[in-house]
Amino acid sequence: MYLPAHFALHDPAELHRILREHPLGLLVRQGPAGLDGDHIPFEFDPTVGPLGRLSAHVARANPLWRECAGGADVMVVFRGAEAFISPNWYPSKHETHRQVPTWNYEVVHAHGRLTVHDDERHVRALVARLTRHHEAGEPRPWKMGDSAPEYIDAMLAQIVGIEVAVTRMVGKSKLSQNKAERDRLGAAQTLAERGRAALAQRMRDAG
Repeated sequence: MYLPAHFALHDPAELHRILREHPLGLLVRQGPAGLDGDHIPFEFDPTVGPLGRLSAHVARANPLWRECAGGADVMVVFRGAEAFISPNWYPSKHETHRQVPTWNYEVVHAHGRLTVHDDERHVRALVARLTRHHEAGEPRPWKMGDSAPEYIDAMLAQIVGIEVAVTRMVGKSKLSQNKAERDRLGAAQTLAERGRAALAQRMRDAG
């Protein structure tokens, strides 16, 4: 990933925030036919190992887990807030006409070694944790006990657990840090007015 110094994101707390707030990762690996990718929601535990652990599950029909049964080096890409930025949103554009369109975004590349867990107990515990986390905001959170045990057993039999022991994280936070403050804040204000509050706040904080 091209990473100019002023866009580099090094703070572990910020890297972890992006993983928590945007858990749908793109797992990239070298498959038999070349590079391949799978879009998978991950659980991130920063307390396991030196840089944390990513946990997820895939369909048993997905060839990923068989092709990586012996372990594989992978990269998981997590995309945070992002949006197009028009030069018209920069106050200086209307004075000098020396601005161009761009795209602002936050992203983390988590590199590591993948391990497969074809184990019912492991998968059941993982699904329970993921369910509790993502259902927490619901008025009546769904839980596995809401369904008949035989139905849940059959569903769990159709998935396989995977883990990625993270060995390196590379973060990029492109938030108009290379622009004058009034231009950065002007673009942030327009984003906020258009309903992109998260990215707007990140841009305001980038100063």
